[in-house]
Amino acid sequence: MSLTVGDFIVERLHAWGVRTIFGYPGDGINGVIEALNRADGKIEFIQARHEEMAAFMASAYAKFSGRLGVCLATSGPGASHLVTGMYDARLDHMPVLAIAGQQARNALGGHYQQEVDLVSLYKDVAGAFVQQASEAAQVRHLVDRAVRIALGERRVTALVLPNDLQDAPYEDPPRKHGTVHSGVGYAPPRTVPYEADLRRAADVLNAGEKVAILVGAGALGAGDEVIAVAETLRAGVAKALLGKAALPDDLPYVTGSIGMLGTKPSYRLMTECDTLLMVGSGFPYSEFLPEEGQARGVQIDIAPEMLSLRYPMEVNLVGDARETLRALLPLLNRKTNGAWREAIEAEVGDWWKTLEARAMQPANPVNPQRVTWELSPRLPDGAIVTSDSGSCANWYARDLKMRPGMMASLSGGLASMGAAVPYAIAAKYAHPDRPVIALVGDGAMQMNNMAELITVAKYWRSWTDKRWIVCVFNNEDLNQVTWEQRVMEGDPKFEASQRIPNVPYHRFAELIGLEGIYVDNPDAMGPAWDQALAADRPVVLEVKTDPEVPPLPPHITLEEARKLTSTLLKGDPDEVGLVRGAARQLLSKVLPGTQ
Repeated sequence: MSLTVGDFIVERLHAWGVRTIFGYPGDGINGVIEALNRADGKIEFIQARHEEMAAFMASAYAKFSGRLGVCLATSGPGASHLVTGMYDARLDHMPVLAIAGQQARNALGGHYQQEVDLVSLYKDVAGAFVQQASEAAQVRHLVDRAVRIALGERRVTALVLPNDLQDAPYEDPPRKHGTVHSGVGYAPPRTVPYEADLRRAADVLNAGEKVAILVGAGALGAGDEVIAVAETLRAGVAKALLGKAALPDDLPYVTGSIGMLGTKPSYRLMTECDTLLMVGSGFPYSEFLPEEGQARGVQIDIAPEMLSLRYPMEVNLVGDARETLRALLPLLNRKTNGAWREAIEAEVGDWWKTLEARAMQPANPVNPQRVTWELSPRLPDGAIVTSDSGSCANWYARDLKMRPGMMASLSGGLASMGAAVPYAIAAKYAHPDRPVIALVGDGAMQMNNMAELITVAKYWRSWTDKRWIVCVFNNEDLNQVTWEQRVMEGDPKFEASQRIPNVPYHRFAELIGLEGIYVDNPDAMGPAWDQALAADRPVVLEVKTDPEVPPLPPHITLEEARKLTSTLLKGDPDEVGLVRGAARQLLSKVLPGTQ
């Protein structure tokens, strides 16, 4: 049998190192699906329950593996379903290739069934490179460019393949004018600023007396270098959410997360510093950074478009975080004044005590903070943790202590609901020998994540390490939005939009052959984690949590206090629980036994 275009695409992707594709079949992409079948397992096809979830998996696979993530879908609705997950990768700077089917070339322009202008649809999310193939000899350079651009620019690219072309005989481009002859291969460069620019940065950092460091996803893999710089400058280090695993939390000067989901030590670090070093972070909320003019700034980022975007930096360095910090370190003077560092460490120590006191406060029935507080010391070495968006992300951001070798991520720039379970599935394909834990709200589970438990049920027996746990925070409320309505808008909880049905998630898990655990007693939380981590199969751990435990920001402004008061004056349907929950959290530090 002659090589088809579909066969060539599979062989070419394999030559580029692709070993896993996440997707969902359909007649618009059958030529590639059949080629995958003929390839005898060269590339493993992971069948998601929905194309959006496949694109999330591709994004997460890129995050956790450092390799290209690939997702695939049929024409029309299948292709359009990929878009949300593609945007997740785009906004978090992940290399992802989306492959979508299209109607036959002769039908295009004829208002044919499932005919969608996919090049136009993908033009923003995959603007770095999106092309629709029209000839067999064209496919070679389209695949090569799509992969190389995705890897080299850390962007999303897309290929659109008419279904009749996929089954056509493959032809190499002829040796004549008007053809393109491409090849396979990409190696990332060593990107380091010029010596003169490094010295300018060092001069700023050496002059500072109160240095703060903020690290993001770009600092993952540069932890040793960040630690060396922080030790030399006697600096404190805050972490953006995507950089949560960049540094371990047992370092006494690591202040934890920053922003609305952040910590009080991170807030004070930024408001009191006189110098800011930002490494690989696109943290979006400038109100949590130093006031403009307060601090001199140095930023390191591999992407020039991210420089001096959140804070006006004095020195902007384009470079790989690890290599740039290594080059910068010999130029830094070791600081001897320890007062700034001592104040940071005292604040951090006090904060961990506050978090424990908050987690142990009584609730109705389980305090959601206790869920992650009890998990933290039980996390196995090398664990991968994913979180969904929503109030569970608060507890993920604050209460979980990362140790060296762990990985963690969530939908950062897009902050999409429904990413945690597909992220956790992808983590198993990036690292099948590691335990994986997903933290998910009940809203995301109902939206799309319950279906992906069926994907887990299909594949888990092939995983080297069977430990895979999804913890569902069941509070029958779209909780993050409820609190945003109260604190940001001054409006009471709107029952019609916020209340969601109670679903027995653990029983659904049992129904499809997974293990289900249910917790509605706070004292059972720790043993439940022990049971889940010891299970011989994936687990759904459902916890009945209290929706009236507020995800308090690190600093409450007068405007936020005013709007919360306005909420109470207007009459919130859960007013009694709201007041009781907020009071317990606010008083937990000074009155640890508050009831």
